[in-house]
Amino acid sequence: MGKSAIKSKQLKRMGFPESRGILSMMTAVLDRHYPGKNMSQMEQELQSLLDDPGAFAEHPNWSEVAHRLLPPPATAVLSENKSPASLSIFGAEYIDAGALNQMYTALRLPVSVAGALMPDAHSGYGLPIGGVLATENAVIPYGVGVDIGCRMCLSIYDLPTDMVLRDKDKLTQALMDHTVFGAGGECAKNRRSDHEILSDSRFGDLPMLKQLKDLAYKQLGTSGSGNHFVEFGVLEVSGEHLGAKVPPGTYLALLSHSGSRGLGATIAGHYTALAIKRCPLPDKAKHLAWLPLDTDEGREYWLAMNLAGDYASACHDLIHRRIAAALRTQPLLRVENHHNFAWKEIHDDRELIVHRKGATPAGQGVLGIIPGSMAAPGYLVAGRGQSNSLNSAAHGAGRQMSRSEAKNRITPKMMAQTLAAKGITLIGGAVDEAPEAYKDIGQVMQAQADLVDVVGRFQPKLVRMA
Repeated sequence: MGKSAIKSKQLKRMGFPESRGILSMMTAVLDRHYPGKNMSQMEQELQSLLDDPGAFAEHPNWSEVAHRLLPPPATAVLSENKSPASLSIFGAEYIDAGALNQMYTALRLPVSVAGALMPDAHSGYGLPIGGVLATENAVIPYGVGVDIGCRMCLSIYDLPTDMVLRDKDKLTQALMDHTVFGAGGECAKNRRSDHEILSDSRFGDLPMLKQLKDLAYKQLGTSGSGNHFVEFGVLEVSGEHLGAKVPPGTYLALLSHSGSRGLGATIAGHYTALAIKRCPLPDKAKHLAWLPLDTDEGREYWLAMNLAGDYASACHDLIHRRIAAALRTQPLLRVENHHNFAWKEIHDDRELIVHRKGATPAGQGVLGIIPGSMAAPGYLVAGRGQSNSLNSAAHGAGRQMSRSEAKNRITPKMMAQTLAAKGITLIGGAVDEAPEAYKDIGQVMQAQADLVDVVGRFQPKLVRMA
């Protein structure tokens, strides 16, 4: 390989800085890509690089030098004049100070328009869990969360409810045979399934998504760890919201909770890091960094987020299909909803990006599922379309103990006694998910009585967890 005639001292005389290793990097580029060229031949290109490094940000040879020449981005300013009135709080008596402070910080972002805090809220990263934030032309990856598209799915069967006792072994075996749990969990090779989601052309739209397709295939139809579950229970339907197929009555039902697995987690990590780099914020707000939707990065995240959401739905679809086949039946109705996602919605005649991080969509008449703990009932609800909640509701009971606190305060024996008293069989699970670690779902539902109408009440009976 030849050497360039241009040396560091000549670059320095032109005005290139000595800091950040720029001169040594430039001489390496010149030696590799421009051997034999003298200063007069390179002068115009080098001067253009110095005058406008941004124009070389994607240059095949000069991109890394260009990024070092660019001034560091200024730290984004949190607006001090955002009024707390921009925030609607439901069930304030059940919400910890940490979650409130995180929400107030989010409302001071220049892109924030309005927010709401659900009664199951507790502290998280970026937005609190149970936080809803509307922004203008901006998406916050951590406003969606790491488990993109985490969702609920309920299948309602025309089967006798006494199956949970009479055919307990059969239902337990169906759960064991057709669910896989745990961080990093994959289906065995001989049990992997194709699904139309894998043929989605969006997997080829971005190099990152293309690289993740194999992992998506291996984890398709599986569930995560933590509070993810698949459970049989008894659903009591009231009212006429579900139509003629599911009149008021009592039904055997299957309820699942999980998200987009490694696919979503990788997408979230990549674009959160990118947002933090592009939009640095003070430390207390750094996980609220956003991507404008009129930039390539913002559009890429939006595409990837929607793919992850559809993938999460496909995982639930396979679980419910397999279990229905094992029971030799088909559901009368299936209801599902995301609760970690961002939507484009119209509020007050403006298109806003509504982030629901642990919150259930509750537009007028929209069906959703709000689970309790493994021992407490969950609720099938219809939204009431309340604008002050940004058409949202809680996504569950919400934690009242951290996982470490639950492990210190609750013993396996205590949890077993609670479940036995409720007639609930647990397969897997751990004390950090014990019923006592969660808020009272009845209080949560009462605090949001203006946001949703209860359509049905689901009581878990056979619960499968990691």
